[in-house]
Amino acid sequence: MLQDYQVLRIPGPTPVPPSVNRAMTQAMAGHHAPLTNQIIQNIKPRLKKFFGTEQDILMVPGSGTSSLEAAIVNVASKGDHVLVISTGVFGHRYTEICESYELDVHELTVEWGQAFDVAAVIDYVREHPNLRAVYTTYCETSTGVLNPVGELAQAIHAINDSIIVIADGVSAIACVETKMDEWGLDLVITGSQKGFMLPTGLAFIAVSERAWKVIEQNKTRGYYLDLVKHRDALTNGTTPFTPVLSLFYGLKEVLDQLEREGIENVYARHLLMRDMTRAAFKALNVPLLVSDDAASPSVTSVKPDDFDAQAFRKILKEDFNIDVASGLDVMTDEIFRVGHMGYCSPTDVLQYVSAFEIALTKVGKRVELGAGTRAAQQIYLQHTTTTVTQ
Repeated sequence: MLQDYQVLRIPGPTPVPPSVNRAMTQAMAGHHAPLTNQIIQNIKPRLKKFFGTEQDILMVPGSGTSSLEAAIVNVASKGDHVLVISTGVFGHRYTEICESYELDVHELTVEWGQAFDVAAVIDYVREHPNLRAVYTTYCETSTGVLNPVGELAQAIHAINDSIIVIADGVSAIACVETKMDEWGLDLVITGSQKGFMLPTGLAFIAVSERAWKVIEQNKTRGYYLDLVKHRDALTNGTTPFTPVLSLFYGLKEVLDQLEREGIENVYARHLLMRDMTRAAFKALNVPLLVSDDAASPSVTSVKPDDFDAQAFRKILKEDFNIDVASGLDVMTDEIFRVGHMGYCSPTDVLQYVSAFEIALTKVGKRVELGAGTRAAQQIYLQHTTTTVTQ
């Protein structure tokens, strides 16, 4: 096995395109240098389409979790009542952060592998009219569930327009169609290491006008994560603290690539990779954790019932240097997760499905070699049109 050969098929961090790596090697510049201002001004308007908003997208140095914390400390203060809809590990992470700021947290827990039910959430909101905010995840990375956050935001604001609705879009933005303004979402957040095909280190935060009014009145916004500071600096094409310029260089190249592909084609590619992956596992008689109607285009969770998930992962790593992720928390040993987001194509799906078939055979599961690959190929052919010219 080639030492440098590694295939990351985990739900983040995702592989970085070679051209993006090259872009990030450009020379550093000062915080307030004209070059830094130019690249920020170039990036700023181009990010909006991926969130579906006319608002500027804040770029805060930090991981995706820093954006979760920013969405909490800027919106709510000690003693405020907030609702967390937890459909997995990262939904519950909101609760942990909220508790660290001494908020009065209500957690609505949903069975792992299931999307939340909007009607049930609305019933809860009606019973608790003093809620300041509702926190949820768009794609729950720990399970591969895609939650109906747009429907939720519209339903909440129909009964209480003062509640701020926040969506963790870490494994969704630049992978899944997002219409923040149309849906009425108030904060949408993500990190650089998923659909944006960058290393970890940059958090993106979009804020609605409704949310800005609440944030501006909040006297306990913190210091480094104070979104007003970041908004005011971004207006002038700068940042309030030292920027991660290398990631800005890389982001400009990422946006170039995604725009060349076309945003609708980006979303269609992720849907296609999801469908190819799920069809392959079904053809191999390997159970999936999430139903078709709630399945994320960016990550697929698999729940074996006749072989060991961790033994399967070990064979993939040893034989092919392919990494797929384990489950998290209570599902650590029960599932494995396949990431198909960002710098990933249908060609990659055909590669890993073929390797999965071999690993399944070696782990002791009886499969027909080629059945999963054939199923993925059929989905590809169904979803694409080949034009033959003579």
